[in-house]
Amino acid sequence: MDVRLQVSVELGRRRFRIADLLSLNQGSILELDKVAGEPLDIRVNDHLIARGEAVVVNDKFGVRLTEVLTPVEKMGKLL
Repeated sequence: MDVRLQVSVELGRRRFRIADLLSLNQGSILELDKVAGEPLDIRVNDHLIARGEAVVVNDKFGVRLTEVLTPVEKMGKLL
């Protein structure tokens, strides 16, 4: 089936002012709300569906799923 989905992997989140965003340069470091080593959030159409860990396969980055949310857990996230 040819259904388009937006899949994203979230390392963490950060909220800041537009002025701060515009002052970023190459090499700037952003502090995120997650600690290094915490699971990455995998989202489909902006809905959390799983968690995983970053891996390197043949010199490319990937994500290994470590937890897939059950339908009940997904519904709890929507409420």
